[in-house]
Amino acid sequence: MKWAVALALVAGLGCKKSEPAPAVEDRPTISAAEVKRGQDACKAYVDRVCACAQRVTDKQHDCELARSLPDAMQVSLDVAMTADSTRRDVLQANDSVRKIVKECIEQTAKLAGVCP
Repeated sequence: MKWAVALALVAGLGCKKSEPAPAVEDRPTISAAEVKRGQDACKAYVDRVCACAQRVTDKQHDCELARSLPDAMQVSLDVAMTADSTRRDVLQANDSVRKIVKECIEQTAKLAGVCP
């Protein structure tokens, strides 16, 4: 009897319906101003760390890594705007954008001690 109940629970979990894509007006969005500030922050970080890398050889690798941040941010923004993205996908993409921006701001602050 216990096996029948366990099997029914497992079968019920395996047949979970996928979440439909939210309507455009129901999508959680990041404001255009927030996106612009984030893009500006990441561009400023890339410019600053790459300028620093020309003087401090230890920052060469950081410059190479920093160049991928604006692209990663754009990929997340594209996922959030795709019509067939689920609400969960949109929320995760928006969270990813905010984490990338946070990283750009924090890394820019850390550069102040190395490359004034």
